[in-house]
Amino acid sequence: MSDMALLRIGILAAGLLLIAAIFLFGRPKKKSQGRRVDAADTGAGARREPSLGEGDSAETGRDGVTGDDGVTQAELGLSDVDGAAASDLGKRANQDFDKIVSLFVAARAGEQLRGEDIVVAAEKTGLVFGHMNVFHRLVEGHPERGPIFSMASIMKPGSFDMANIREMETPAIAFFLTLPAPLTALDAWEKMLPTVQRMGELLDGVVLDDSRATLGRQRVAHIRDELRAYDRQHQAPPLTKAPRW
Repeated sequence: MSDMALLRIGILAAGLLLIAAIFLFGRPKKKSQGRRVDAADTGAGARREPSLGEGDSAETGRDGVTGDDGVTQAELGLSDVDGAAASDLGKRANQDFDKIVSLFVAARAGEQLRGEDIVVAAEKTGLVFGHMNVFHRLVEGHPERGPIFSMASIMKPGSFDMANIREMETPAIAFFLTLPAPLTALDAWEKMLPTVQRMGELLDGVVLDDSRATLGRQRVAHIRDELRAYDRQHQAPPLTKAPRW
């Protein structure tokens, strides 16, 4: 099996894991969704390979929204990030979403993306480190509106450990646009796409779409059409005048 095929399999598994994490943290917590996980339980700092863990039976559609409400924090390998030391930058203002658009920047065959390089590239492209220990693009002047899109590693648990960032390596990073966003869907996409492309240039990586294929013009045009349709469906209905009697 080729290196690219193995990379696509790894991105697929880790992408589903990260989408499940976004799904879990993007909705109000339920008592049945698992216990609080301490850092000692998750083995913080240890390198983990992409895996769906015990939640690999979750089914996912093309838009990437998982339908498995039974996934727990422990299964995802994610620790709570709402402690005193955690940042709220990038925390979603709206707890509900119905669509996810994802892109990836993958290392070239036989190579890895280095954590230190990812952080430098993120800063150059205007991403900020924040909620869930991942990077976010925020609305300029209005960070309280939540992220336009976010960036995580495909390595479980997806977060960036800044204390050990020089030792971090990952085969790819994932970008997620969850809708509804603080901007219209099309405007949010027009913020994310050039950022992902620039990250690819800075990291000498390959930009992949949500099906793990090289992102091409036809796919970009198709995504734009989908998001225009999404905006039309979710725009406020026109005000109607009261009938005259």
